[in-house]
Amino acid sequence: MAEETKSQRPAAPEQMQVPVDESHIVATYANFCRVTGTPEELIVDFGLNKQVGGTSPETIQLTQRIIVNFFTAKRLAYALGMAVQRHEQAFGVLETDVQKRVVHQQSTKA
Repeated sequence: MAEETKSQRPAAPEQMQVPVDESHIVATYANFCRVTGTPEELIVDFGLNKQVGGTSPETIQLTQRIIVNFFTAKRLAYALGMAVQRHEQAFGVLETDVQKRVVHQQSTKA
């Protein structure tokens, strides 16, 4: 009976591997991003924040801009969420609040 039920279910669509050309790719490190947009597009700017701490912020030089439509943005958000989830499962929760990370690191050293 279980075999009949399995054969009657529609097959899950297979994911097609899309060929990509990485010969012109440029890798840039960023530890800062800014998200803005229009009703049609999402704009994500990336840059390097050289300031480790302190009160007077330096100007952050933006180096890369990615512009995507909201369909692509949603797929990107899902893919990034899955990647972060796998990382946290393997290595622990990522604390995004810098102040909490500093307090936690100081309390574990004491």
